[in-house]
Amino acid sequence: MQDKKNTQGQRFKKFCIFCKKNLEKEIDYKNVDLLLQYISLKGKIVSCRVSGNCAKHQRKLAREIKRARFLSLIPYIR
Repeated sequence: MQDKKNTQGQRFKKFCIFCKKNLEKEIDYKNVDLLLQYISLKGKIVSCRVSGNCAKHQRKLAREIKRARFLSLIPYIR
């Protein structure tokens, strides 16, 4: 029989892009291109577990996405 190998593979540490590049000023409801990166195809906000953002920036990102949706800059459903 063959030896069973680790099927999970190597996992890499995700990091917060906003902390690394000090882009806190960039998170704004008017920056639609940035906000669209954190919305799934179904229109849901991507979780911090998937995106790798820290909790502080994930909260700010979610708040700005909701503001942009309210002002019709971003659709609720893609």
